[in-house]
Amino acid sequence: MRSRSLGVAILQALSFGLVVAPAVARAEVKLPPAISSHMVLQREMPVPIWGTAAPGEKVTVAFQGQEKSTTADKDGKWLVKLDPLKVSGPDKLTVAGTNTLTLDDVLVGEVWVGSGQSNMAGGVAGYTKNDEVLAEMAEGTYPRLRLLKSRSAGWQEATPANIKGFSALLFSFGLPLHKDIDVPLGLMVGAVGGTPSGYWLSEDAYNADAACKEVVERFAATHPFEDMEKRYKEDLAKWEKDEAEAKQAGKKAPRQPPPPQKPGDCRGKLGNLYEAHIRPFIPYAIRGVLWDQGESGTAIHGIDQCTLMGALIRGWRKEWGQGDFPFLYIQKPSGGGCAWDPADPVTAKADKFAPLPAAVPNTNDGLYVENHVRIMQHPNTAMVTSTDLGAGIHPVNKSGYGARAARVALGMVYGRKVEVYGPVYQAYKVEADKVRITFTHVGQGLAFRHADAVKGFALAGEDKVFHWADAVIGGDAAVVSSGKVPNPVAVRYGWGRTHPWANLFNKDGLPALPFRTDAW
Repeated sequence: MRSRSLGVAILQALSFGLVVAPAVARAEVKLPPAISSHMVLQREMPVPIWGTAAPGEKVTVAFQGQEKSTTADKDGKWLVKLDPLKVSGPDKLTVAGTNTLTLDDVLVGEVWVGSGQSNMAGGVAGYTKNDEVLAEMAEGTYPRLRLLKSRSAGWQEATPANIKGFSALLFSFGLPLHKDIDVPLGLMVGAVGGTPSGYWLSEDAYNADAACKEVVERFAATHPFEDMEKRYKEDLAKWEKDEAEAKQAGKKAPRQPPPPQKPGDCRGKLGNLYEAHIRPFIPYAIRGVLWDQGESGTAIHGIDQCTLMGALIRGWRKEWGQGDFPFLYIQKPSGGGCAWDPADPVTAKADKFAPLPAAVPNTNDGLYVENHVRIMQHPNTAMVTSTDLGAGIHPVNKSGYGARAARVALGMVYGRKVEVYGPVYQAYKVEADKVRITFTHVGQGLAFRHADAVKGFALAGEDKVFHWADAVIGGDAAVVSSGKVPNPVAVRYGWGRTHPWANLFNKDGLPALPFRTDAW
């Protein structure tokens, strides 16, 4: 009897709407973690606000006198765009459907995304012991600086407790930038240590990229995949036999040989980290990206870092849908060169100047550096020079790396009159037994340090054998010569994976970028 009465009561409650069915609960307006209290919205451009609701449900977003309404699509997704905003805050933002969500402490200013591998992922707490500048910065509270980590519950205020677990590099970039431009600043980070760039662009971006296809086709034309597959089958058959014998003898089985990669195939899951850590940020309005990755390569067989980064940059920009936003990246390898001023905290961890090695490094020694320098050729992309910032797989001077990145952003993005590069090779001209090299980014003028002359240049003649050369500065050019090369045809500077013996700078204190004029 009691069970029958309970059933009737439930039916009556349902008929009067007193019990909420699961379908109704799912219909409530919901927001992604990127849209939360304490967030910073990007100024001076349309600002997407998005989420989910019941299919067909009307959703209204209200902020600073604006009201934007839309209807959720058949999948329950909705998006509105606020008109461009001016620097302001804190304010409230409301999102109303069948329920109303109120977000507090919302600011309007600048937003930057940081991504890459361990040098972007590493937290502030792991670097303060060896970086006094970072340690001091991390003790502060910054009311207009906000932090968001991928897969977190939402934005955080920049307090010492929250700063400790945030990206050391992105924080070191954001704080000096925030202080200089004097507007609210939001920092969003999605990074994972030890990861190749092939995991950080979408499959669609890779598959649609013409440059990647061209490189793979060229590589496949000379790549002996069929021979490698044949050898793999032989190695696998031998391994199966050895494994069986090891098991029978109670010994540890040998490692199974890996199958050969086809040209263009990814070692691992292409795009998996993009989907997990970057896709959830899209289409949040941003000013630009700071990228630190390269040590782990691309993981895509036959594709170099420069080519794949071009596909990644183009893919991110297309999928974000807000044009060619600035893309800054940290030069690899980290360190390897001397600094203009070793007493400057930014460059205090730089390598010490060293004498020239007995022999000029061979071509392969400089290819890794050259490949990363070439990335700056992609449109609206700038390199953060790191040769004078300290070496190591995980450079300890994160405050120096961040300060240099902020300098590049100020000059490239915010119109400050600061030089962002050291001398960059422009052209060369053979003049009898000498070669005149001209540069861009000479800043206040060319200069050298730590020796009685410019070091690091090498010349070669038709025999393609390079010899160390003498160099003198003349205006915005360096004139290079060698008694061993009476008829020079090619010149190199700073050619090597490391080059602490190269000492050309501009008077703004930035080191010249390594280069070569040949393609040998």
